[in-house]
Amino acid sequence: MPVVVPPDESDNWIGLTDTELPVASAYEWAVRPSCGAVVLFSGTVRNHAEDRDDVQSLTYEAYDEQVQPIFSSIADETRARWPQTGRIAVLHRIGRLQLEESSVIVVVSAPHRPEAFEAARYAIDALKEAAPIWKHEVWAGGSDWGTGAHDIADPRTVESA
Repeated sequence: MPVVVPPDESDNWIGLTDTELPVASAYEWAVRPSCGAVVLFSGTVRNHAEDRDDVQSLTYEAYDEQVQPIFSSIADETRARWPQTGRIAVLHRIGRLQLEESSVIVVVSAPHRPEAFEAARYAIDALKEAAPIWKHEVWAGGSDWGTGAHDIADPRTVESA
């Protein structure tokens, strides 16, 4: 799977990769003269999960042919809800990740901070509800697929906090 690189002619950067996520590059790409706010969310691998305090690593798998269109739909819906949005990056890593590595990033730029925060919150919430991505947890006493599985949602129906 290739390294994700910013698009040449789009304000949406979506991708799935098995390499380290370009956190700093995604932030820099989102900065625009018309946008006074850039919000970057990075989800990292933590050492605990539901009822386990000794998580050691995660492995993510995804249905690539469906993930890319869903990420595009999330970007489209973000723009529909916050029309002044500048740039949007929605990037997820697959494969085995160690503690503290970024598994997902969402970056949104907008003219003002309220819209940037709200749009970024929506985008990560929609990704968690709509993208067919699964995680396998490894801890000191064993391993299993992550808990909290749910049906895949349409990004247009996702309500953000």
